[in-house]
Amino acid sequence: MPDALVTVAIPTLRAGPALAECLASLERQAWRDFEVVVIDNSGKGLAREAVAAWRGVTLIENPANAGFGAAVNQAFRRSGTPYLATLNDDAVASPAWIGALVAAMESDPEAGMCASQVRLAGSQDLDSAGMLVASDASSKQRGHRQPAARFACAEEVLLPSGSAALYRRRMLDEIGAFDEAFFLYCEDTDLGLRARWAGWRCLYVPEAVVEHRYSRTAGAASVLKAYYVERNRLFVLLKDFPLRMLLRAPGTTLARYFWHLAGAFHGRGSAARFRKENSGLLELVYIVLRAHAVLLKHAPRLLRQRRAIRRTARLDAREFERLLGANFIRSREVAAL
Repeated sequence: MPDALVTVAIPTLRAGPALAECLASLERQAWRDFEVVVIDNSGKGLAREAVAAWRGVTLIENPANAGFGAAVNQAFRRSGTPYLATLNDDAVASPAWIGALVAAMESDPEAGMCASQVRLAGSQDLDSAGMLVASDASSKQRGHRQPAARFACAEEVLLPSGSAALYRRRMLDEIGAFDEAFFLYCEDTDLGLRARWAGWRCLYVPEAVVEHRYSRTAGAASVLKAYYVERNRLFVLLKDFPLRMLLRAPGTTLARYFWHLAGAFHGRGSAARFRKENSGLLELVYIVLRAHAVLLKHAPRLLRQRRAIRRTARLDAREFERLLGANFIRSREVAAL
């Protein structure tokens, strides 16, 4: 039997005061049956000082940045707990966070995932209340920058943001953990969609409140983020989407590119932020072309994974399409966030 019910995995790259504050919030949890594993991806031992201040926290040190998914998988493999929680190092959990997630999960044996109410730090607005997915596999936070009070009811959602989520070990043993090839961004979307193909549900738990400093690690409009978001969107599309949606996706993608371009010139949305903070739109075009080129390199592996997902799926393609349709975000909304 494991010594705890939940393993909380916290990957970190910068460590510092943000990680210390994150760990302090876990020390204040009302529900105590959990262990904490910090995975230091800095390659420089930056997390040692923060971890040393807290008794019982396990530290895994990587020689270089292994990525978010690989770091969480390290914690998962070394644990034997029935549940795995993921928490960003720049997140601060309310005292009821982990207890509310566990209570929701144990109330529904068909639930394999739980989503937190993730608020933008220092405000009453949301970062996420679960995730939405566009028909070209772009994924965005449900309720992003909307008042948290609008999302006060527990309900089923598509999948959780990996910034603050709870996963059932039995589900991860069945479908596999995070795909480490994603490295950064969208690995939670891929995992959530694989889980939905396998028939698992996701519950949104509004009592599980976390405050999050959005995109602190990579930057809200960095070149790094733009590349991995676009590349990994293509990975999700080829790996996880039904054939009919896959064939229709290029049209949606072109529409999204149009709205990104319009937003860039009118000073709105992620493309406008990228244009302001980086060298301009030509660099963004290069990133898009590079992402598509890299997709070709990874296509054989992704197609093998696609076939494996379909062999064990409990939903057929039409059921999966209806599920995505119920948790849909338009390309124009994606570009505006």
